[in-house]
Order: sequence, then structure tokens, then C-alpha cells
Amino acid sequence: MATGYKATDYHWQPTAVSFTSDAKWLQELHDRCEYFCKQNTAIFTDKKVLREGSDYDGVWLETQPMGGEMYAKRDMEAALNNQLIFIENQRKSGRLPGMIKFQEPFLLQVSYDWLQGFCFPVHALKMYYMIGRDASYLQKLYETLVAYDHYLWTYRDSDNDGCLESWCTWDTGEDNSLRFTRYGVKDGGFGGEDAPIGHGRLPYESMDVMSYSCQCRDVLATICTLSEKLEESKIWRDKANQVRKKIKDYLWREDKNACYDRDCDNLFMDVLTHNNLRCMYYGSFDQEMADRFIRHHLFNPEEFWTPIPLPSIAANDPCFSNINFNNWGGQVQGLTYQRAIQALEQYGHEAEIRMLGKKWLFLLRDQKKLVQQYDPFTGAPCVTRSEGLAPQGEETERYASVTTLGPEGYGPTILAALEYISLLCGINIAFDEIRWSAVLGWPSSSYVQTMHGHDYRLEQNGTEMTAFMDQQKLFTCSCGVQIRTDLNGKPLSVTGIEESSVPLRLQTETQDCNGTVFPNQVLCPTETSFIEIQRISFDYPYKHSEK
Repeated sequence: MATGYKATDYHWQPTAVSFTSDAKWLQELHDRCEYFCKQNTAIFTDKKVLREGSDYDGVWLETQPMGGEMYAKRDMEAALNNQLIFIENQRKSGRLPGMIKFQEPFLLQVSYDWLQGFCFPVHALKMYYMIGRDASYLQKLYETLVAYDHYLWTYRDSDNDGCLESWCTWDTGEDNSLRFTRYGVKDGGFGGEDAPIGHGRLPYESMDVMSYSCQCRDVLATICTLSEKLEESKIWRDKANQVRKKIKDYLWREDKNACYDRDCDNLFMDVLTHNNLRCMYYGSFDQEMADRFIRHHLFNPEEFWTPIPLPSIAANDPCFSNINFNNWGGQVQGLTYQRAIQALEQYGHEAEIRMLGKKWLFLLRDQKKLVQQYDPFTGAPCVTRSEGLAPQGEETERYASVTTLGPEGYGPTILAALEYISLLCGINIAFDEIRWSAVLGWPSSSYVQTMHGHDYRLEQNGTEMTAFMDQQKLFTCSCGVQIRTDLNGKPLSVTGIEESSVPLRLQTETQDCNGTVFPNQVLCPTETSFIEIQRISFDYPYKHSEK
């Protein structure tokens, strides 16, 4: 029997999170999210996995590798298996399954008739660090990504114009969206490797599918560097940049400060979608493109900065539809909030992450229901099949015999909440670095992350935070910042995460640094002061902010 395809084949150390807050609502929200995460775990043949939850009793490529990696801080076994189950079920052609479910007593239902996003490469790479840099795992990941990128470029550029294509609504996980159905595309999957003909305006020249390849190639470059294959690393990095250039030259519209897909006649489809934020999640924008989309669209109250931000399509777009049941044509999705973290983080927009985090946690506090999507104007939660409230129609009929996990506990929503809690008053560990975060004015809390055989603890009271490693004090710092350290707790940088400048003091055994930090400004601590490393724009025409 092949080895290396389940978490128990590897050596990893247990993880855990302990969180206490003076705010009753925050404590209750955190505890409910943890409860539902445990409810969402299951055994799929020989693997413990984390399912998507609520109406979705399987693992999807667009959610669960990412969801698994986020859950690694609490359950390493499920987290690693959420990567390995897709690696194990890759076809010889390189195609990965879009969805995997388990049917009693022994059968896996593995579906290949749609791509279903690709929230996989970076999260699978993060697991390599978490399991102690296992070389055999890294090799499996390398082979998987090489094969998948080859698959995309073999089959998904049917007109050979250098732009990859989406062939159905489920390739990009945009169920029931009017940007497909309005143009004659029936909701659902599309099997096979021959491009659709006569299916509305398909194939779409797709910013999403291009971005799948871009991130795939970027991670391959990183893997080659880790494996000391520097010449191959450069080849993959160059290939990733070729994809970025095509996206910018072919799908980016200078006059509109955003990307737009093209239809089967290679004409722009004039629908402004949140998929631009997905491109940022995949790292396929350059810094200027990301800054411009954020400045002109993300914070536009007529488009994406609605009372509950991040509708799937701009609220003033003709294709926007405020439908309260599994519809990616309008309502705010938990999955978008989950992906927004990586999207904004890798372009240095740390302050915006905290703005979204507060919006998300306050929404869940007020609505007290953890479901897939919410009304962008009122915050009202969607209905679910589990409640028996789903509207009649093909969408409901398609899943009539599918078991649901209950009306609440939708994985992306609860994992996003747990992640935002850690980004507002807690700890995140990735790529052999630790990020300690505490915003100003937040309820007092204690956050303990057990990982790599150590207990990392952050105490904060909304004014000052103190960090510990195994009871040893590491540093004290004023709130309103994120401190990045190595795994031993040595401060490497400080980033402003508030909406305005804040006074800053960082104290360690050998340092007492004083200064001021601006939103998205990154500083390097010296013995007594700070040196600027980077400062990303935080300047929007729709709100007053410091320049």
C-alpha cells in the first residue's frame, strides 16, 4: 500500500488554542466556532478530515485545503489530511477533484466534472513547515502542482490565445451567479476535456483560472528553492510572471481599475466582481493593481464596502442579485472573508484586514447564526436546506438526497471568525514566523497557541500587549500593531494595523524603542527607535485617512 497519503504517516506535534476574553459575546462566539469545527470533522475511509459544514458534508477544493490549514492550529491530523486527500485522488492527467464526499460504508465519491476553485498550493506548503519540513511530503506536493499546471495549459486554453478558461459556473465556485445565468450558462458542472460549445457565452477567458496557474507556479518556485534547485526555481518564477503579464495585458482595464473576464468571442464581460480580490488571494496582481482595486472599488460604498462589506458582485452592477440561498451573484459570503485575509496580507494591507475582521465579528455577534452568506445591507443570514427553507427549483432538487450537517456551522464562516479573532488579539504562526496582533480598544484577552512543542501566549488589554514563550516574557508593546518574530520570539518588524497613526513603544530585554507607526507601515526595531522598511497606501477617496 502506498504511504504518505494520510497524516499518520508523518511526524508532527499536537497543537491547541486556548482563548479567554473579558467580552462575553467574543468568548461565546469563539467557543461556538470551535464547537462547530469539531462537529465538522469526520472519517473519510482512512482519513480524519474537516468538512465544509452546514449544507455541505464533503470537502471542496475551493475551501477545505485552506480550511484545513487554518484549523491546523487546533488539529494537525485533520489539517494535513485536507491536503493529502486531494493529492491522493489526482488523476494521471493532472486533474484534481473538485469535490470529495464519503458514502457509507467504505466509498469515496470523487467528482472531477468541475474545477471548483484552487485554494490549495499555499496552504499545502504551509503544512510542510508545520510538520517539520518533511522532504517526502514536499516532493508529493511538487509532483501534484507540476501535474496540475500541465493539465490547465493542456486543456484549458482551447483557442490557444494564452489565457486559461472557465467552462462552467462551478469551475470558479460561483453557484447561481447572474454573471453566468444571464448570459445563457446553466448552473452546474461541465465534464470532460473538450471546451463547451453553444453553452451561452462560454468558455470565459478567466481571471480565476489564470490565477490558479499563477499561484501554482509561484509555489513550485518556492519548493524548488527549498529543494536547492535554483535554476528550476527561476524557471517557475518566470512562468508565474508570464501569467501575471497576460492577466494585466489582457484582462485588466486601465480605465476601470479592475480585471474583467472575456467571453467566447474574447469580448469583455462588463460585470464588476469580487473575483479581483480572489486574484489578490492567488497573488496574480502586481502591487499597483492591488492598490488600485482596493482604493477605487473595495472601499466604494456603492460597490463592495456595503454596510456588510464584500458582496460577490458590486452592489451597483446590473448583475448583482440579493438572493438569500447559495448564490454568488450578490450576498456576502463567509468564504470571501476567509480568502480576504491572504488576499490583503500579501499586498501589505494589514490595516484593512482588521477593518474587515471587526465587521465580520460584529455581524456574527449580532446575527447569532453561522451560515454561508448574509445580506450586504441588513446582515440577515441566508436560509439553508437543513432548515427546510430552501426555495423550490433545480438547486434544491439537485441536493434532495444529500445529508446536511445542520442549519449552522458553515466552515468558511466559522474559520474566518476564528482567524480574525487571532488577527485582532492573538497569534498566527506560518513559514517559521510568528505574528502577534492586538488592536487598540479591544476587550482584554489571553490567547495561547501550542505549536512546535511550545506554548506561545499573548496577553492584551486594548492598550498594551505582552508576549510569552513557555512562560518566558519576550516583549511588551503598545497595541495597534502586529509584531512579526522568529520562532524564538525575536522581533523582526512592527506593522501598523489601525486606521490612523498611533504612538508606539516596544520593549525587550535589550531594546526600548519609541516612535509612531502609520497604517500599513512596516518598521524594523533598533535598540531605541525604528527604521521604515515599507509603507503601503492607505488612502481612499471614500473616507478620510492619513496621507
